[in-house]
Amino acid sequence: MGERQKTSSAMRQIDENLKRVYKDVEEGEIPDRFKDLLDRLKEQDSNEK
Repeated sequence: MGERQKTSSAMRQIDENLKRVYKDVEEGEIPDRFKDLLDRLKEQDSNEK
């Protein structure tokens, strides 16, 4: 196996692992404290208008 093939294989593996990790994060539930923060920010924004 040439050096270029090793690099390509490693990059493909890294790419697949990163996609898997970010997909898990994307599909995860938003913690309640972030939901509360978003609600407060929306309320603050609507009060300023």
